[in-house]
Amino acid sequence: MTDRRTFIKTATAGILATASFPNVISAVREKSFFTIGKTRGRWLFQSPNGKPFFSLGLNHFDSATLRYPENERIWREKYDNNQLEWIRKGVAPRLKDWGFNSVGWVQEVTVKQEAHSANWTYEEYQALDMPYFHMLPFIETHSWNPWHKNADLRSSTFADWCDYVARSHCARFRDDPKLIGYWYSDCPTWTWTRPHNKWRKPMFDPDLLTSNAGRKELYSLARHYYQVTHDAIRRYDPNHLIMGDRYEANMPLPMEIANASEGLVDILSFQDFKDPATHLAEWHRKTDRPVLWADGAQGANIHDGTGRYPTGAYKENNGAWYGEMLQGLRSNPGAVGAHLCGAFLRNRARARGLLGEQEEPDVPNNDLIRAANRAMSEWVEQFG
Repeated sequence: MTDRRTFIKTATAGILATASFPNVISAVREKSFFTIGKTRGRWLFQSPNGKPFFSLGLNHFDSATLRYPENERIWREKYDNNQLEWIRKGVAPRLKDWGFNSVGWVQEVTVKQEAHSANWTYEEYQALDMPYFHMLPFIETHSWNPWHKNADLRSSTFADWCDYVARSHCARFRDDPKLIGYWYSDCPTWTWTRPHNKWRKPMFDPDLLTSNAGRKELYSLARHYYQVTHDAIRRYDPNHLIMGDRYEANMPLPMEIANASEGLVDILSFQDFKDPATHLAEWHRKTDRPVLWADGAQGANIHDGTGRYPTGAYKENNGAWYGEMLQGLRSNPGAVGAHLCGAFLRNRARARGLLGEQEEPDVPNNDLIRAANRAMSEWVEQFG
């Protein structure tokens, strides 16, 4: 696949960096796992079978939509009240038909206040039998989360918590070649807040960034955070990529944070509902690191007359816009993936989905998404 590829061996004792890939912390492995590297000047994943891989993922899966009273018949008759059967028979075949080759983030909005559903277990991913990413709950200061306080990142309690999270999750996922890598927080509020979580304040006071001392302090804090989380993972899993946080591309992200993750996080990931093709190109130019569009979509309100949705409408996915974003990412030599916000099933909170409540497809947008995904996969084959 590659013109030249150097992997970096990581272990609890430290990181062995190389001149070729100074930003990559992939382990040297006896067993094959997903890696990241350059091919003819372009960053791409490499799959365990040695082929170039551009992650085309869908986000947000929650079978509870099929258990609204008027939908429960489908859940019981088609999937026998069995989550694993739903994933095997209802999820995986549709993802492949739509041209997706991975699952990005499974948790889904459940209520208007934006609580999210539970993460998937190891067994659920095995039922999926596709490449996937997994989220580790080191911190819960997601931009949509109004409940959790900021963690004391320098405390021994936080280090102990990170060890528990890694021990609980990574020790089980360690040997799975289908796992691509681990994410941390979704749009962490490092130097900004949303109205519903203003009470907890940002993780770092943005007013301090007006001085050199303040910027150095932010770098030191972020570096400590990425070191502690990295080391916790590597104690239990030397094999998989570390994705780090999914930053909000349309909110402030000081370079000190991005720089602090270098050597400890493999890829810079961004949520972007506006212009991911442009923003990811900017971040690749700033850092010369691989970048991934981790979440985002565009859609219009469609009134269906049911009165089920708070606005009386749901949002269809804009398949044409999605195709344009994929086309734009092709020209970015740092782009390694695109994950559509989805969701898989439309519920009454997010009111967005490639399938309706009773599994009716969003036509014609699903057809446009399928065509865009297949065109992207065919384009990536040239790097093989």
